[in-house]
Order: sequence, then C-alpha cells, then structure tokens
Amino acid sequence: MLITLPNVLDAATLQRVHELLAELSFVDGRASAGGDARRVKNNQEADPTDQRVGALNRLVLMPLYRNPLFQAAAMPKRLSGAFFARYQPGMSYGTHVDDPVMGPEGGRYRSDVSMTVFLNPAAAYDGGELVVETEYGEQRVKLEAGDAVIYPSSSLHRVDPVTRGERLVAVAWAESMVREPDRRRLLLDLYQIEEELRSADPDAGITRRTGRARANLMRMWADV
Repeated sequence: MLITLPNVLDAATLQRVHELLAELSFVDGRASAGGDARRVKNNQEADPTDQRVGALNRLVLMPLYRNPLFQAAAMPKRLSGAFFARYQPGMSYGTHVDDPVMGPEGGRYRSDVSMTVFLNPAAAYDGGELVVETEYGEQRVKLEAGDAVIYPSSSLHRVDPVTRGERLVAVAWAESMVREPDRRRLLLDLYQIEEELRSADPDAGITRRTGRARANLMRMWADV
C-alpha cells in the first residue's frame, strides 16, 4: 500500500523548515543506517545532535500526524523522529529494506510504515526518485514540496541518483496499531467508502453499517 498525501506542509511551514536547515551542519548519512543499508547509502543528514532538529521535527511531523488520511492509512501507535536528508549530484540510496526495529535502547519501536516528506520542488533536481517495489511492480515517486508518501517498511525501495540540483526530504517511521499491511489496506478502504457515504447521506443505514464494520475490525486487530 503506497499512499500519497498532498499538501501536508503549507508554504509558511516550508519556509521555516528551509530557514532552519540552512543553519544546520550536515553529516554522513551512513551513520544512521543499520545492517546492509549502510553499504548502499550515500547521502547527508542534518546533524541529529543539534537541538534545532527538535524544532524541525515539530514543524514537519505534527502536520503529518494530524493529517486525516495519514491517520486512516497508518493508524500510528508510535511515531519516530525524522531524519532530514540531503542528496546532491551523484548521491543515491541503493535498494534496501528498513530495519524492522528502530530507536534507542528503552525507546524501541517496530517499523511498520515508512514515510517521506518532500521539502523542495520536484523541478529543483533531476533524478532522485523514490522507487518502491510493490506487488504491482516498481512505483516511482517524486512529489512537490510539502507532499508526503507512506508505504510499508517491509518493502524493498531505493532512491535513484540525483544528477542535478539538490533533493531535500524528511524521512520517518511509524509503528502501527495494526501490524499487517493487508489489514491496514482493508481498513483504509472501509474508511474511504465510509467518508463517501457520509458525504452523500450520513444517516443512511449503509453508512452506519460500514462505520460499524470498520470500527469492529479495528477492535479485533488493534494492538494498543
């Protein structure tokens, strides 16, 4: 399940994000990679020890967390902090799968849903597509500034080489209340059907029954 979320960040938020990023130093991105991913990772990330990264996290992750489609698709139980990544010409991130368990000792979480928030315009760089391998083949993603994409962390994925300009993104992960991707997909389908029914006739019996079915499936499957 690959879901795009348009306009997660507004223009004012993006401007403040860029102001803060301009003040930060960037370090070798391999420092945050685990396992085999370190071998294929070639990017830079904002220094995570800088206290201003906390302000960046609030600016980027709070709007994402409040997004209704994100809530319906990810059903987050825990949300990681974000890494702010920079790709310049020649940089890429080879095919890999995200670590199944992340976070510091005492704050571990299971990575169920991976997310990328695009921070600069698609026209600002060539290449740099996020490529996710799905059951329907490769899905290539290059969105506009402020848009986001989420997909199962179990997916093989890569970032193609940047050939011009600079790619800026924030990446983060969520542990979902519903571990299985297929169940999350079904619950999202029911949410979207219910929303359409609600806008057409909120008091109809089919609207109520659809909402009940979704609520009861969530009750069966949610791990809180």
